[in-house]
Amino acid sequence: SLLTPSELQNLARRLLQIERIEGAITWLLRMGLDQVKEDNDKKTAKILANILRDLVGESLPRVLKVFARREDFLEPQLNQIFDQVLLEFELTEAQASQLSDWLLKVVLPPDLVRQGLIDFLTDRNISIIDEGVREKTSGTYWVVANLFGLRNTLTRLRTFCLDEKEETNKRLQELIDSLGLEERIQEWLLNLSLQNLPVSTVKQLRKALRDSVRLYFKDRGIEVIKGLSLSIDWENIAELILKRLRNSSVVNTSLQLVSKELALVIERYLERDLEKIVAQAIPILNIDSVIIDRVKGTSASDLEVAVNGIVRSELQAIVNLGGILGVVIGLCQTIFLLTQQ
Repeated sequence: SLLTPSELQNLARRLLQIERIEGAITWLLRMGLDQVKEDNDKKTAKILANILRDLVGESLPRVLKVFARREDFLEPQLNQIFDQVLLEFELTEAQASQLSDWLLKVVLPPDLVRQGLIDFLTDRNISIIDEGVREKTSGTYWVVANLFGLRNTLTRLRTFCLDEKEETNKRLQELIDSLGLEERIQEWLLNLSLQNLPVSTVKQLRKALRDSVRLYFKDRGIEVIKGLSLSIDWENIAELILKRLRNSSVVNTSLQLVSKELALVIERYLERDLEKIVAQAIPILNIDSVIIDRVKGTSASDLEVAVNGIVRSELQAIVNLGGILGVVIGLCQTIFLLTQQ
């Protein structure tokens, strides 16, 4: 009968003081951190790996697909990448030299140029070139084109490329060297920069980049991210993360701050809903039944001793209180009599 809802609320307030809540949360966090450190079966790593796999492989693609429908999807980030990376990108002299050398030796070597000439100089293309030159030239060039034509010359060039491979490659290399193509390509690469383009063109390129990324994530983002997620060893990554957490001094120093913030959140929640929580906890705890069962489970002699102890302590408290009141009243009367005299 003494455990009324108001008394239970007062008891709950004393038990749930912010210092006690903070201490309990700190203890739980430290115990969890110790459990992670002693995890020999890698259970925590497996759980974290499953969480990361689901987050990156399932949740993230759906979120990106929804956000990719918006026109401003990643607009600040892509603009920053464009302005700070692409717009200011320029090749150094060494890079331009290496790239021009790679273009002439790997992408367009003499043998590949020779093969390209052979593929281009088909009978149909030779006929089209010859007829076009005859129709569109005038003056001296018209006389040369109509008297001699280009058909025989181009046919002999194709035959030479087919029959004399080594000689053709040698002549093409000499032509490349004499024209200084490597130096010209290197100079062109050094001057290659988006800053040399008009402002309107740069804005169009920036917008085209944003639209391309947005449409790519909208159409194929889910497939790409899911495929990327399947190719990642999440358990290994989870073990690396946990290993980093075990050896991190920041985690240990942050436990107190995290506990304090969580305790403040719980305190605000309890201030608002403590009455409801206590009202729900009373039937769950069933305190009166616990007390009755405790009394029933106590022997008569033990119960008598306990009751006598309670009565004795209460009577002693009454006697002490009476003595104190008597002394106080006596002092008050003495002071009163002295003042009257």
